[in-house]
Amino acid sequence: MKLLIVDDDALIRESLSILLGLDEAIEVVGTASNGQDAYDLCAELNPDIVLMDVRMPIMDGVLGTKLIKTSFNEIKVVILTTFKDDEYIKEALKNGAQGYILKNQTSDSIIDSLKAVAKGNMVFEKNVAETISSHLKNENKKTPEDFKLTGREMDILRLIGEGLSNKEISSKLYLGEGTIRNYITNLLEKLELRDRTQLAIFYLKSF
Repeated sequence: MKLLIVDDDALIRESLSILLGLDEAIEVVGTASNGQDAYDLCAELNPDIVLMDVRMPIMDGVLGTKLIKTSFNEIKVVILTTFKDDEYIKEALKNGAQGYILKNQTSDSIIDSLKAVAKGNMVFEKNVAETISSHLKNENKKTPEDFKLTGREMDILRLIGEGLSNKEISSKLYLGEGTIRNYITNLLEKLELRDRTQLAIFYLKSF
């Protein structure tokens, strides 16, 4: 996978670039110090994943994520955060981020998370997910019951919310991947949502 690392701390950028680049599955194609530079480099480097810090000068990771996902939806954004960034993370999730990694994790753990996202999974570090869920529940206005979801649709919504890929959902529910994709399409239409990330948000808001 091609990885772009974004952090305003030069030491962190360089350290992550060296440590993550040691894995043969990862090619660090560039680094940036803010969201604007990250957005500009996405057009030039076409990374598969952007590992994005949150609090940065000029443009933070929340707006950077929004710009990247608006213009380059195929690029996955993984937020690199601390426990203090609850509000930023909630907004980044709404903007389409597909992962949330804590800065105090080991490099091996970060690599595992990046590989999971590359395969189509969403990565929610437990404590971050609990914080996001708590915030979003307070904002929730409608529940799955309001949309008359079927039992099978609820199962798939739950598994998406837990970060599973279509292949993993297919295996768990003993259904073909094409069937899973059809269910997801129906869920998006019923819930009037745009993409898989918003389905995960809906699940976090509701449970």
